[in-house]
Amino acid sequence: MKWMADELGLLAGDSLERTLIDSTPAQGSPGYMVRGDRALLNLSSNDYLGLSGHPAIAEAMRDALTAHGAGAGASRLVTGNRPIYGQLEGALADWQSSEAALVFANGYMANVGVIGALVGRGDAVFSDRLNHASIVDGIALSRAEHARYRHNDMEHLRHLLNKHRDARRKLIVTDAVFSMDGDRAMLGELVQLKREHGAMLMVDEAHSGGVYGPNGEGLCHSLGLHDEVDVHMGTFSKSFGLYGAYVTGSKIVIRWLVNKARPFIYSTALPPAIIAGIAEALRLVRQESRRREWLAEASRLFRAALREAGFQAGAGDSPIVPVLVGGNDAALRFSSALEAEEILGVAIRPPTVPEGTARIRFSLSASHAEAELLDAVRRIARAGRMAGVLKP
Repeated sequence: MKWMADELGLLAGDSLERTLIDSTPAQGSPGYMVRGDRALLNLSSNDYLGLSGHPAIAEAMRDALTAHGAGAGASRLVTGNRPIYGQLEGALADWQSSEAALVFANGYMANVGVIGALVGRGDAVFSDRLNHASIVDGIALSRAEHARYRHNDMEHLRHLLNKHRDARRKLIVTDAVFSMDGDRAMLGELVQLKREHGAMLMVDEAHSGGVYGPNGEGLCHSLGLHDEVDVHMGTFSKSFGLYGAYVTGSKIVIRWLVNKARPFIYSTALPPAIIAGIAEALRLVRQESRRREWLAEASRLFRAALREAGFQAGAGDSPIVPVLVGGNDAALRFSSALEAEEILGVAIRPPTVPEGTARIRFSLSASHAEAELLDAVRRIARAGRMAGVLKP
C-alpha cells in the first residue's frame, strides 16, 4: 500500500492529515471536554442546547433498553419496525406541522437517500457551493446533473435554472444554516425561484433545528416559509444531543422515500433506546425555550466580544462562529495555542472548507455561562496573539 503512504505523506506535508484524539465529557462540568489530563472549555461540538448529558434522556434510554433490548434486529421493512418508531414519527410530524415524517440513521444517509430518491439521470440539482458534503455526495450518487451556484448568489442560481430549463425534474437543495460559516441561506429568494421555475425545494435544517422557531422547529418555521418547502431534513445529533436524522413532508413524499430511499431500505433500524432518547429530547426541545433564548443571546454576546478583541467573527446569528485564519499551519498553531489556554477550538481545514479559508470554528452551547464566554474571549485573544493570527 505504498500509494497510501505516499498520499498520506503529502497530506501531512500540507498540514492536512487528520488524526483521532480521545475526548471525554467532563463529569459535573457541562460545556467542558477532557483531552489528556486537562478539562478544556468545549467550543467545538454541536451540542447546541446542551442536551447530550441530560438525565431525563438517559433515563428514557435505560428504560427502553430494558423494554426493547439492545438492537432492532433488522431493517424497518423486515422486522425492525417497533411501535415506538411510528410514535416518534407522529410526534415529529406534529412538531413540524407536516403530514408525515421518516427517521433515518443519520444526516448523511438522509441526504443521500432523499436526493437519490427524488432525482436521477435527466434531472438537475441546484446546490449552494457551501452545502454539506452529504448533499454533494447524494447528488453525485443520484447521477443527476449537478449545477452548483455561488454561495447565496441568487442571480447565479437563476442563470443555472434557465440553463437547465429542459431538465425532467429540478431540485434546489440548501443548508438552512451553513455548517462551517454559520450564515443563513436566502430562503425567501429560494422559495421565489422554486415557484418561478417549477422546482422542488429541499432544506437541510441540521444546524438550525432546535435553534430557531417558536418550538425549535427550525429556520423555515421561524421565517414563516415551512409550507413552501417540499422536503425538510434535520438531525438529532446537534440540538437533540443524540444520533439520527428525520425527514418531514407530505404523505406522498414519505411513502415515496419508504419505497425509494436506499439508505432507509437497506439499513438496520436505529436501536430502540436511541428512538426513546430522541422522543424525550423532542419533548425538551419543544418545552424548554429558555435554552434557545439563552443560546441566541450567547451567540450575539460572543460574536460582539470577539469583534471587540480584533477578530473577524463571521456573519450571522447562529451558534456557529468561524474565525478565519487562511493557512492550514496557522489554523493548527491557533488550535494548539487555544488548548494551552484550556479552550478546545478545533482547526477546520480543506477539504471541509475551501482552500485558503482554514479556520477555528467556534460552536456554542446553551450550557455555556456568560462569564465563561467572556473569559474565553480574553483567552482566545491571547492565543491568537501567541499563534500570530491576531495583531498585538
